[in-house]
Amino acid sequence: MKMMMLAAALLSISGADPETIVTARVGQPADTHERIQCANLVYAGTKSSVCFSDKFLKTLDEETNIDADAGFTPVKLRADDLYQYPFAVMTGEGNFTLLEEERRNLKAYLTRGGFLLASAGCSSPEWNRSFRREFEKIFPDAELNKIDMEHALFKTVFDIPSVRLKRHGTTQLEGLEIDGKIVLIYTAEGLNDTGNVKGCCCCGGNEVKNSREINTNILAYALTH
Repeated sequence: MKMMMLAAALLSISGADPETIVTARVGQPADTHERIQCANLVYAGTKSSVCFSDKFLKTLDEETNIDADAGFTPVKLRADDLYQYPFAVMTGEGNFTLLEEERRNLKAYLTRGGFLLASAGCSSPEWNRSFRREFEKIFPDAELNKIDMEHALFKTVFDIPSVRLKRHGTTQLEGLEIDGKIVLIYTAEGLNDTGNVKGCCCCGGNEVKNSREINTNILAYALTH
C-alpha cells in the first residue's frame, strides 16, 4: 500500500549553479508534479559504476507517490549540470583520486541542497580508503558519524530494524549532517544490491543484504527532509 507522502520534493533546477541551487521542502502539495532524476556520478575523470542497482527507484514509485525516473543518469562530478539532480550515487572499486574541481563541486552540491549516497562496491578496501581520504580533504572539519537505527531515515518508507550483511552480522551506516539534516550516506560494505544488476556480482564482498529497502528509504528521506 502506498505511503501517503506529499508530492512536493526536491525540484530539478535547470541551469542552476552552486550559488543558486534550491530545495523545495515537503509541507504542502506542489502545483506542478516534478519527476525526480537521480545521478550516477562520473568522478576522478572517468570512473563510475555500472554495478549499482536502480531497482529501488521502482520500489519508491510503488510504495510512495514520489515520481522518479526508472534509471540513473550519468553525470560528471565536475559538471555544472550536477545541480539539476537532487540525489546522486557514487560507487566503484579500487583506488581513486578526485580532481580539485570535483572536490569543490561536491562540497558545493552537498552544502547547497544536494544529497549523496556513496558505497564501496564489493566492499573494496581501496575504494573505502580513497573515499575517506577525499572526504577529509573536502570536509576537514567534519566527520562521518554512525547513524542510529532509530533515526527517521530508517522509518521513512520501510521500518528497517537493522542493516544486514550478506555473509554475516549487521553494520551501521555513516552520515554527514549539515544544518541538522543528513546530506551524505556512506557504507564501506556496499549498498549496491548487485544481485539485481545484470552481469554484476558482489565478488566476495560483504554487501548489505537489505539494500533495496534501505536505498528506498534514503531517497525518500533525502526528498522529504
